[in-house]
Amino acid sequence: MSVWSQVVGQPEAVAELRAAAEHAAHVRFSSDGEGEEGARGGAMTHAWLFTGPPGSGRSVAARAFAAALQCPRQGCDACQVCRTVAAGTHADVHEVATEGLSLGVKEMRGMIERAARMPTTARWQIILIEDADRMTEQASNAVLKAVEEPNERTVFLLCAPSEHPDDVSVTIRSRCRPLRLRTPVMSAIAEVLAERDGIDAETASWAASVCGGHIGRARRLARDDDARNRREAVLAVPRSLRSAAEVFAAADGLVGAAEAEVTALTGERDEAEREELAVSMGAGGSGKGVAQAQRAAKAAEKDLEKQQRLRATRTRRDALDRALVDLAGYYRDVLVRGFGAEVTATHPDRAREVESAARDDSRESALRRLEAILACREALETNVKPQIAVEAMVTALRAG
Repeated sequence: MSVWSQVVGQPEAVAELRAAAEHAAHVRFSSDGEGEEGARGGAMTHAWLFTGPPGSGRSVAARAFAAALQCPRQGCDACQVCRTVAAGTHADVHEVATEGLSLGVKEMRGMIERAARMPTTARWQIILIEDADRMTEQASNAVLKAVEEPNERTVFLLCAPSEHPDDVSVTIRSRCRPLRLRTPVMSAIAEVLAERDGIDAETASWAASVCGGHIGRARRLARDDDARNRREAVLAVPRSLRSAAEVFAAADGLVGAAEAEVTALTGERDEAEREELAVSMGAGGSGKGVAQAQRAAKAAEKDLEKQQRLRATRTRRDALDRALVDLAGYYRDVLVRGFGAEVTATHPDRAREVESAARDDSRESALRRLEAILACREALETNVKPQIAVEAMVTALRAG
């Protein structure tokens, strides 16, 4: 076993990262005296850009690479170094992610300051940015300066869906070595679910076949009854749009399911954070300085409430987007079946329904419905209220 076993269905990428980690182990720095100087050139470089579709394992691959760079045995997955990197507690591996809608310059400045320091316990100071596509323009400019003139012991690992300028600025991309991941094949996903997660072979095979190549989604579908029920409810929408009343009921159901997921995922956490903040700010105290402490507490409460609202908004969007992707997959299968193309279905367990829909409706109708779903996704990204965007979409789905 090694850290590379966590990177599913990416043999070419793993081979490239292994070679870089082996090269990095022999790099000599300016303070080491004789030997190969610097971390640039050859198989190793100071900035990497991991790209790939959702579920391809961008951050998993980046984290495995970070462990291999720090581990004396290039990623044995058994030593203290590998375990602390995997747990996110290694002193010289710093991860940046966001639960909100964007990564601002304020969040990045702390990481940039760390990037300028020497590592404390390991050979490298590693900065892993999971959501590089969510950086604001100011945050991107700040990161660019750090990537342009890095400390010789600093390595930047950026993760984004693609190399498109909408995801990563051209200037940052030009200074990074690209590593492109692909959608894992179904057999690789099923194998990892069965062997690593202990899921029975039949369930693992089914989850792998309907997850759209997203390993995390496959794991949730295999383990979580609620995730399976939400998928069933979404895929029931095309058959439940016979009247105007059913159209609005379907819209309410999609938005309501997203709200329920927000409550389930963030409700208890929000309350715990508020209680923790109150205790840390001396709630219930008395005596000198209480008034000043209360003013500071109110400011901290407002900041926490803002963070929680942003987190809830992103959770809601992600939940709705998963539903829309499932719906798009359904109509994609209908369109493909209408053309008689021999390609893998997105929802193979809905083959009979898809066959019936392809027989009853035209290919043009399926295409228009796909376009309505894509328009809804774009509307949600531009802050259109979910209820309005979803109602417009299901109305278009009924019209065909």
